[in-house]
Amino acid sequence: MKRKTIRNHKDFYIPLNGLVASCACFVLRAKPARIPGDARYGIIVTKKVFKLAVERNRAKRLVRNWLACYEDLMNQDLDYVFILRSAIIDTNRDTGHKDMKYVLKKISKIYKENEQNIA
Repeated sequence: MKRKTIRNHKDFYIPLNGLVASCACFVLRAKPARIPGDARYGIIVTKKVFKLAVERNRAKRLVRNWLACYEDLMNQDLDYVFILRSAIIDTNRDTGHKDMKYVLKKISKIYKENEQNIA
């Protein structure tokens, strides 16, 4: 099942106490989904970091590709926001796949720990 994307500007906001994991290519932030079971993802690519539209589009395409491979690691109760870094342009596929898998597992682990602490 393909995930929905975050389209509303205010939905990209994640509080400071939200779930965060980072790697060389991007920072992944997550928060509980507005509607549980209907989770979404968003990608932030700024002109300040990527001057050319070609670079911005390539970076987004890479993240979507890696995301499709590891969508099963994403929690259905979380909204994910990817903040892309300039290193993503120079990375290779293997590194990108490893980074995506790492941050998704880290977010899941932190989320499960937080659920256990609340319960």
